[in-house]
Amino acid sequence: MNEQGLDQEIAQLQNAYSMITEFIVQYSFSILGAALIFLIGLWVAAKASNLVTRLFEKHEIDITLSNFTSNFVRILIILLVGVIALGKLGISVTPMVAAIGAASLGAGLALQGMLANYAAGITIIVTRPFIVGNTIEVKGVSGLVKDIHLGMTVLTNEEGEQINVPNKHIVGEVLHNSFANKLVETTLNISYTTEPEQVVAILKQVLADSAQVSDGEHAQVGINDFNSIGIEIGIRYWVATESYFQDKYQTNASLIKALREANIEIPCPVREIHIQEP
Repeated sequence: MNEQGLDQEIAQLQNAYSMITEFIVQYSFSILGAALIFLIGLWVAAKASNLVTRLFEKHEIDITLSNFTSNFVRILIILLVGVIALGKLGISVTPMVAAIGAASLGAGLALQGMLANYAAGITIIVTRPFIVGNTIEVKGVSGLVKDIHLGMTVLTNEEGEQINVPNKHIVGEVLHNSFANKLVETTLNISYTTEPEQVVAILKQVLADSAQVSDGEHAQVGINDFNSIGIEIGIRYWVATESYFQDKYQTNASLIKALREANIEIPCPVREIHIQEP
């Protein structure tokens, strides 16, 4: 019984050896060819990816779009080479392509929000409605652009808060871009007995001499309205977004100080109360 079992094991080993030998003899060149094709494909994919990166750098195209495009080219070439290598081994890729297509459809439906953000990110990078360092406002959110990713745009404000805005909420919306500065708008009242031209000249001079007010934008001062308190003076000037509130407070303090030194009256609302005796 033991001799029979040993003979069966030897026969099984011989059959396995024969099958392996036959497989190697029959498919060795196919396996070698497929491996060679795949290795050459990896080399071509790396070279093509580096070529795309250099072309984008030469034309000074955004680094985010450069990385996305180079990686996409590399993955696409590797997939195509993989299909060719599998075909060299005699493996039909049609069922695999169908399965990948079905899986891609399902993934696309599940991740349509993310894909919409990526598509919007590519649009932003290509059209460049704003760049890093600009001040933008969209859908009631504003801040200084800190970084632009494919899926979202990162904003920051003077408090150091980080605001992540999905790119699909930027493309197609009304976008305000004030570049590196932000507008300050304020009003004050002067008495009807005060000469408004004098006040306008004083305020313009303060804004012109201020280190906080942007030199690239012209400050505007003028008569904005008339009301029961007095003549309403409108003031508009630009300050750096990174220090918006600090510059605004210092500039407003300089404005009111200059008016007081010139003895300009700032009227306050007055309410008369009449008390009747019973």
